Amino acid sequence: MAKIKTVFTCQSCSYQSPKWLGRCPDCGTWNTFEEGEAAPKLTAKAVVRGENSILSTPKTISKVELKKYARLETGGKEFDRVMGGGITRGSLTLIGGEPGIGKSTLLMEVCGALLKEKQAAKILYVSGEESEAQVAERCKRLGITSEDFYIYHETRWERVLEALKEIKPDFMVVDSIQTTVSGQLDSPAGTMTQIREVTYELMNQTKSLGLTCFIIGHVTKEGSIAGPKILEHMVDTVIYFEGDQYGQYRLLRSMKNRFGNTNEIGIFEMRESGLHEVANPSQYFLDQTLPDSFGRSLTCILEGTRALFVEIQALVVENKFGTGRRVTQGLDSNRVALLVAVIDKYVGIPLSYNDIYVNVVGGLKLQGRESDLSVVASLLSSFYAKSIPQNTLFLGEVGLTGEVRTVPMMESRLREASQMNYKKVITSERAAKEFAGKFKIEIQGIKRAADLKGMLF
Repeated sequence: MAKIKTVFTCQSCSYQSPKWLGRCPDCGTWNTFEEGEAAPKLTAKAVVRGENSILSTPKTISKVELKKYARLETGGKEFDRVMGGGITRGSLTLIGGEPGIGKSTLLMEVCGALLKEKQAAKILYVSGEESEAQVAERCKRLGITSEDFYIYHETRWERVLEALKEIKPDFMVVDSIQTTVSGQLDSPAGTMTQIREVTYELMNQTKSLGLTCFIIGHVTKEGSIAGPKILEHMVDTVIYFEGDQYGQYRLLRSMKNRFGNTNEIGIFEMRESGLHEVANPSQYFLDQTLPDSFGRSLTCILEGTRALFVEIQALVVENKFGTGRRVTQGLDSNRVALLVAVIDKYVGIPLSYNDIYVNVVGGLKLQGRESDLSVVASLLSSFYAKSIPQNTLFLGEVGLTGEVRTVPMMESRLREASQMNYKKVITSERAAKEFAGKFKIEIQGIKRAADLKGMLF
């Protein structure tokens, strides 16, 4: 019996080594090597004699025929926005997220919407983790009763392929790619060799049959999709379903899309009846604010092409134990500590001796620096116990020397703020001069973050 050759592959960059390494020499990550069966090498003759090989020649731009991709519209504005205007026919999409976040529920609702809108004639739902009874029970709870919705509990790829050729669906969901195995390989389910082989076969079938397919992928403890990084390169679209499984809001974020814009997000609310789209997320994040409360301010962030107005809350209390506490939710704790040091140095307030708590309402996680000025305003408002007008926005990055800098895409933020009937925006002096009089909103510029003390308090 021939000995099976194995190879160790890095999950981050797909670097291969004949032996296990603690650190990848290519990308520098630690403990990412996993053992798997080595893929057979293809000779030049095998590639040339392949059945699907097509002889092509270089062409100029004028001779290339442009194709207009047909799309499946689900009727849900949030989901269709993330997908670039709808699901592209014949595409392969990978969706990842934490366990219990609602990936299966989301795709099942998409299946029901496609059948309701008559965008798909038949749908095949392949479940490798749940039984047919469990999937059928979720379907009934979500109101899916169509006879064109087929449920198949199977983990062997060869049997899934047989059902695919027999039913001939327009849309297919594989839940999940880590549980699907190919009989041609001896490695167990979930290994990089199995994931790579099954995804490659699935990609070939979607392209040859014109099948639209969604595959669900598990995530690691770092939050990335489990398996080799080549998995994300093979598919057409990669979307992540984010949020706290114990909270009510979910964010659908596009990370890769060959047929649309990336970095788009859709916001959903989890209820007993399933996922519901949030048409006006700013209203959901701001409608439960107490009037005349202090320690809060508003800012505008951009998620893709969408402007969201979020509330940043801060609580400054007297420290009674000698070492001040720093608790943050939705913001980088190091960034908050930096802003506290700026207030200590340039505003002249001994803020670092207090316990400080900062929170972003709604469970959002802010990555940019456009909220720096809003964080400073919230901290000062809590320290002085004085409220900030609810129709005032703060937009600006705060540097280590205390200066206020302009943030990117300022025009889009000001236009959206004017449409939402906000009265005043406090931002950098440069942005105030550049956009003065262009929008029906008062734009007040400041040069230093310390100017907020005399302006508001």
